[in-house]
This record gives sequence, structure tokens and C-alpha cells, in this order.
Amino acid sequence: MQNDTSHQYTNALINETSPYLLQHAHNPVNWYAWNSETLEKAKKEDKLLLISIGYSACHWCHVMEHESFENEEVAKIMNQHFICIKVDREERPDIDQIYMNAVQLMNGQGGWPLNCFALPNGKPFYGGTYFQTNQWKHILQAIAGEYEANPQKVIEYADELTKGIKESELLPKITHHNPFTMDVLEVAVQRFKTQFDYTEGGANRAPKFPLPNNYEFLLDYYYHTNDKTILQFVDLTLTKMAFGGIYDQIGGGFARYSTDSYWKVPHFEKMLYDNAQLVLLYSKAYQLTKNKLYKHVVYQTLEFIEREMTTENGAFYSALDADSEGEEGKFYVWTKNELQTLLAADYPLIEDYYNINKHGEWEENYILLRKDDDEIIAKNFHLTPKELEQKIENINKILLEARSKKIRPGLDDKTLTSWNALMLKGYVDAYNTFGEKEFLTSAIKNATFITEIQLRKDGGLNHNYKNGTSNLDGYLEDYCFTIEAFIALYEATFDEKWLEFAKQLMDYTIVHFYDEKTGFFFFTSDEAKGLIARKMELSDNVIPASNSSIAKGLFLLGLYFEKDDYTKKATQMLKNIEAQIPKYVSGYSNWASLLLNQIKPLYEIVITGGDAHEKRNEFYQTYLPNKIIIGSIKKSNLPLLHEKQTNRKTMIYVCYNKTCQKPVETVGEALKQIK
Repeated sequence: MQNDTSHQYTNALINETSPYLLQHAHNPVNWYAWNSETLEKAKKEDKLLLISIGYSACHWCHVMEHESFENEEVAKIMNQHFICIKVDREERPDIDQIYMNAVQLMNGQGGWPLNCFALPNGKPFYGGTYFQTNQWKHILQAIAGEYEANPQKVIEYADELTKGIKESELLPKITHHNPFTMDVLEVAVQRFKTQFDYTEGGANRAPKFPLPNNYEFLLDYYYHTNDKTILQFVDLTLTKMAFGGIYDQIGGGFARYSTDSYWKVPHFEKMLYDNAQLVLLYSKAYQLTKNKLYKHVVYQTLEFIEREMTTENGAFYSALDADSEGEEGKFYVWTKNELQTLLAADYPLIEDYYNINKHGEWEENYILLRKDDDEIIAKNFHLTPKELEQKIENINKILLEARSKKIRPGLDDKTLTSWNALMLKGYVDAYNTFGEKEFLTSAIKNATFITEIQLRKDGGLNHNYKNGTSNLDGYLEDYCFTIEAFIALYEATFDEKWLEFAKQLMDYTIVHFYDEKTGFFFFTSDEAKGLIARKMELSDNVIPASNSSIAKGLFLLGLYFEKDDYTKKATQMLKNIEAQIPKYVSGYSNWASLLLNQIKPLYEIVITGGDAHEKRNEFYQTYLPNKIIIGSIKKSNLPLLHEKQTNRKTMIYVCYNKTCQKPVETVGEALKQIK
């Protein structure tokens, strides 16, 4: 343990790199990290485990730390009766899955902070989320007393609960060969529509999460069905989010969720995974609608990522805290006096534009948010749209500069492979839509970081990186999102090394994660140790399920390499999940997108010749979700490029179901061949 004489207390977490764990390194609680030594200590001393799980940007995690974990009286009880383990859920999602599942089985719901009590062998028997101090003290004493008085009763309950954890969320392997049909998706979408908020966008409830994968599926569904109500709803949602307080109007980037039903007051933390997926979503929505607001959101959000979330080696940080100076949102909100002083003659414009009124008021401050579009504001202030745009840009610079002098929220500066891959793919999709070469440069730099730093010599990925150290054996989420990102990067560059990397990672994943019995993939490798269960992540949430993502990777690589084993595995996974989709498509939207690709034609667009890159770029001016693009300016060994000429004119081949149509020279002609 490092010596630290400036604090009264220092525990074993001082040796960790996770910002969340380091936040607790000077608690009077004798915290340990999750490792084999800690687990062995619990068994040796026959002491119960108290597993407390959170993450650095979690507001209520900070509250419970301040109220209870910094309290010497509380710490004394915890230290006396328990081996206390702190877990960063982002570093160790495998541990979080198990104990979150346990708490959900016991209480019907979960959340963070997550506090779970377990036997010395790790089997849980009681847990919950946030506890107020007196309630927490009572629980600690009651649990310690119960284990001392009735250990067998506690052991029996823990055994039953562990059995439930192992069996929960499992689905049977489907053996029938019925074809996929649109009926499933039509039922799913009709049910989904009953949950739409047609006034404010998003789901008709509070709090509201962006859930970008839901809207990506709906855009794809609209493309195939021409259901105008779907497009109108997605446009409403994306506009309301971009206008709302959940979006950082002057600095770019989205907060994790809105606490209300109209996107006004966010939980102010900014997560890399949200912004990665929202960049992708707004880029694709722009392809379809050419809405200038969407382009603004993408560019401004990527400026935020570059400014505040990117390292010198091209890796991305994980999150920004909600709190600064001990107050939630203090960094992002303004007083009227601050704005009047900073903006002087321009204040009346911003008062209207950013709603420095009852609409934007929050706890005696103001959250900057929008209500009217630019045309209305420009007209009210007798400005042209261009003049208004220039004024807002200058005002935002002034406010951003002033804000940069405030005490900043905490930065979670660890790098996670899975979240980096999501951001990498966001950059690729932004490049595809807008043709901005800087976006592609950032994507390639991050992909190089993953292959040179996170990819091990044995072919596996590490999950975590910080301070020059790459560690923690990767989870399924690291492989699946990296595979999808590398496939996308191949399509953006036609550099086949990215496709080869994706295939190598897929082969490694099949060996170490695939379960022949169910047809799904475990979240943890077969080499993982110290856990009471191997879980499977099947339903999509704020991030798509790792199984739905790996199924997409299998489907796409099956096409690129004409590899039947990949295709069969993807189809089997989709068969297994198909019955769940109409019940709750919001929780299976990534699966639903894959189902669309199975039902509707997915075109293989092959471009060969010297102008292949220019033709590729042209295709991305049109929203075309049911395609893969293969290209080369020289001879290639990819199956789809066999016997395609590369030495004369640039030619485009539109292929479907192992049949290619007559080659053409222009993108316009090719698009006519796509029904």
C-alpha cells in the first residue's frame, strides 16, 4: 500500500487506477478491491462480503459515500463484521451483472449505488441500492446478527438465490425452421407506438433516457415500411432532445438522461457511450432528412469529444461527473446576472434563444435550452438566419470560455475498449454522412490504439486502460463492439486489415465465449475466475446487448467472407430471441434491426476500380440501411471481389442472395437496381 500521510485514513483502494475506487481510498471503511486475495481473506476469516458497486459519475453513489462511508461510526460497524469490497461497475460489468441480478430477483428493481451482502464464497443473500445512514446502520447490524444466530438459514437462502441467478434470463434453443416474417415487427411496432410521447418525444414517462438504438431501429423500419408516423415521431424526439437541457447547448454532448418528461433537467453526467451512439443516430437521421439541426448536433458533440474526452494516443475517456463543488449541475447552469454581465447588448437575444425565463429556470439558476427554431428567433430579432447563426456561434464561444474557468466536474479518465469501439463507430458514421476527413482520422487513430495497446498477443482483448497500463480480460461487449467498429472502418476505407482484425476477434470470441447448448454467448470468457455464475446479456438497454451486437457481427462477417458457420450462428441467435421482440421491442431493438436485415433484401454493393472511394462516398449521401459495401482499387482475395475487374473503368455491382446484377458505372444507376 502506498504511504499517504495527508489523510487520516487510507485503505487498499489507494493502489487502484479506477477513479471511482480512488474516490473511496481515504474512507474510514477498510475497503478492498475485488481480487483473489480479498476473496481468500473472506473465506479464511469466515466473514461476510459487503459488495458495494457504483461508478464515478453516479450522483447517489457520492451521496451515500458522504453520508455513510465517510462516517466513522458506520465504518466501524462495516469493518467489524464484513470484508468490504468496492467495485467500479464500468471496470467490472461481470460482477455488476451478477449482483444486480440478485438484487432485482429479491426486490424487483435495482440501480446504483448497488449494495449486496454475500457469503464468504460470493453467493448473495440480501441487497438494495441507496440507504440513508440510520437505515444502513440498522441493516448492517441486523445482517451480522442473523448470520451469527442462523448461519444455515442464510446459507440455504444464498444457495437458492444463486440458483435463480444462474437460471434467470435463459432462453431455450429453438429448433424449428420457420421463416422470419414482418408480422413479428409489425406487432412489435404497434405496441411500441402506445408508449410514444407524441408531444415531447421519447417514451411517455419520466425519467427519459435517449436510448439511441430504439430510434435507429425505427429509422430502419420507416425505410422499409414508409410509415410516416414513425419518421415524424423520431424527428420530434431528436429535435426535442437537441433543444432540451439534456443537451449541452454551448459545449455539445448529451447528459445521461432527463429527470422529467420533457428533456429539461438532466442528470448532468456525460457518458462516452451515450454520446457515441447519439453521434451515430443523428448522422444517420441527417442522411435521411438533411435536417441542419442534426448536423449541428453531430459536429458540436464531436468537438466536445475531442476537447474533453480524447487522449493524445487517440483513446477516449469514460465519463464526466454530474457534480462539481459538491453540487449537481453547477458547472452547466447560469444565473441571469452572469449572462447579463458576459453578454451585455446580446443578452436579450440569449434570453429568448436559451429561455432565461420560467421555462429554463431550475433551482434559482437557469438551464440553457431551446424552444423555438432559428427561423422564428431570427424573425423576432430582425436577423437573417445566417446572421443569427453567426451571433449564436460567437455567444457560445464567450460562454464556453467563461465556463472553462469554473471548477470542472470530475473526469473518469479510464479507457474502456467497449465504449471506445462505440465512439470509433460513431466517428465512422459521422464521416460517412458528412465526408469530414478529420472524423475518419480520429476513427483510425482510435482503432490503432485498440489494435496496438488493447489487443493481446494471444488474440484476446483487454477491457481497461489507464496510465500506460492495459489490463482486465475483455468481456463480450469489448469484442462485439470492436468487431462492429472494425467492419464499419473497413467500409469507410476499403482497408482489408480492419476486416481481418474483425474476423480474428470473432474466431477468438467463438472459442472462448460461445455456448453450444443455448446458441448464445456468455458475457465472460471461459478463462474468467472467481465468479459464482457466467451470465448472458440478451436484452438491449442504454447500450445494445452484447449478444445482439455479436449476432450482427456474425451476420455481416458471414456475408463478407461467405462463411456459413457465422451465418448459421447469427440466424440461430435470432430464432432464439424472436418471440421476445413483439413483447417489448424497446428492449430488443438491436435484435429487431437484425431481423429486418433477415426479412428484407440486404444488398452487397461491390465497387472496383480507381474511383472506388469517390463512388463509395456518393452512396452515403442516400439513407440506405440494407447494404454492405465492398471495394477495391486493386486485386483482392475477398470472396465478393473475386472475378471483379479492377484495372479499367470503375464499376459498381449490386448483388443480392448470391446473384449480381449487370455492372454499372454510376451510383444513380446502381440505386435504381436496389428496390
